Amino acid sequence: MIHRITMLPFARHSSVESGKEGAVKTFVGLMLMVGTGLTLVWSGSGPIDAVAEQSVVSPDDPSKPLYVPPKKYAPRARVGGELRGTDESDPEIAALVPDHVALTAKKTPSLNWYLSKPTKHQIRFTFVDSRIIKPMYEAPISTPGDAGIYTINLKDLGLNLEPDVQYRWYVSVVRDSNSHASELVAGGVIERCDLSACFDPVLTCDNHQNVLDNARRGFWYDAMSCVCSLIDKNPGDPGLRRIRAHLLKEVGLHGVAEWDLRMIQSALH
Repeated sequence: MIHRITMLPFARHSSVESGKEGAVKTFVGLMLMVGTGLTLVWSGSGPIDAVAEQSVVSPDDPSKPLYVPPKKYAPRARVGGELRGTDESDPEIAALVPDHVALTAKKTPSLNWYLSKPTKHQIRFTFVDSRIIKPMYEAPISTPGDAGIYTINLKDLGLNLEPDVQYRWYVSVVRDSNSHASELVAGGVIERCDLSACFDPVLTCDNHQNVLDNARRGFWYDAMSCVCSLIDKNPGDPGLRRIRAHLLKEVGLHGVAEWDLRMIQSALH
């Protein structure tokens, strides 16, 4: 089941530490943990385009790709690898993103992440415009009560994306409010493609074909948010889970994909 994340009412534009100093410290702490992994390289010029020569096929054929990524960006944009955890007492978390700057055609897209098991620790969401240091948004989110894939809607937070700007986002498990180094962090980078320069995005989310069309055209975030929304409405549909698992495997998120496939088996028993 997909779970919607709601923000704690007292936390908007706040930090675990107080004021601007805390927000900057948190962001700097994230940057220190990530290191050079977030360095993004742009090559070429002109509109962002996806490699469209490959065709979308059924996820029943695992040798064929569903997602065709943009070809302009260097890799190393995902934070946290596949799953981030420390020992058996801590959860593992993962941002459902590829390891490169991924695209959306929406002004207020949704972001998806995975939690392997419940945790007593606070979970925080951070959203950063790459042009500035201070986070646009940083606040605790309600801690999930179950393992699963969760959705953060930027529209609910009043966050709008400008075209052709890279935004970094993080979900952090705060194990020690006094030490950023102990946090479990996962995240990725998102960029909005202006509709005039995009390769015909699908802005609706009515069925699995909308998911496949956006994946083929390079709109990872729109494809993933759509399939997550459809699964939320149709949790017993194994085909939708297989599509999501196929997409996750294509970008190296094998552990999360296997969890999704296990949910199919659980629904059958």
